[in-house]
Amino acid sequence: MKNMIGMNIRFLRDKNNMSQEQLAEKLGVSRQTVAKWESGESLPDIERGLQFAMMFSVSLDALASCPLDENWQVEADPAEGSYVFGIVKVGERGQVVVPKQAREVYDIKPGDKLLVVGDSRGMAFAKMKGFPKFSFGRRG
Repeated sequence: MKNMIGMNIRFLRDKNNMSQEQLAEKLGVSRQTVAKWESGESLPDIERGLQFAMMFSVSLDALASCPLDENWQVEADPAEGSYVFGIVKVGERGQVVVPKQAREVYDIKPGDKLLVVGDSRGMAFAKMKGFPKFSFGRRG
């Protein structure tokens, strides 16, 4: 977690053309503190984390658990078989750009069809191969 937060702090700081000194001033900490966060040597306290997240319009959850750097590389074959590809932004007309790493892992090409499914926990995309067959269980 420390490494992910540090990578995301550095990415967002660089993306916004801020020096460690400038970020430190805005957050009321020393430049050395920001350097320690970015190196993973320490973590920001919850108040600073929230202040940082609000400053860059990201959630604390994303800051701690999602790679925000679009150049971040997904492992080709993670042990658990689970992936985190980062965050996507929904366009005005509902468009979602599937991250390059996800397209590579799942061999998604232009023209492929994706099924969108969801429940109270969230939603997901699945690559389609032919017509889907649905089974929702029996009602009792």
